[in-house]
Amino acid sequence: MTKLHVKKGDTVTVLSGNEKGKSGKITRAFPKTSMVVVEGIGMRKKHQKPRREGQKGQIIDKQFPIHASKVALSGEKKATKKKK
Repeated sequence: MTKLHVKKGDTVTVLSGNEKGKSGKITRAFPKTSMVVVEGIGMRKKHQKPRREGQKGQIIDKQFPIHASKVALSGEKKATKKKK
């Protein structure tokens, strides 16, 4: 099992991608895939088909995970990637 540098409840800043510079709290962590779900980040629209006859289809805002390497802990210092 891989170990992540962040855990559930940590406040993080996004380092790259469309949401660069935004920060939020980690709500879920997936160590096996190195993914994390950050509050308010990674929102996408999911089109859901009607399941039964007479029911309407809908568009749902769903939160998707992002890779753990794209986030850094927010603290007093500027958030940057760790050097080995």
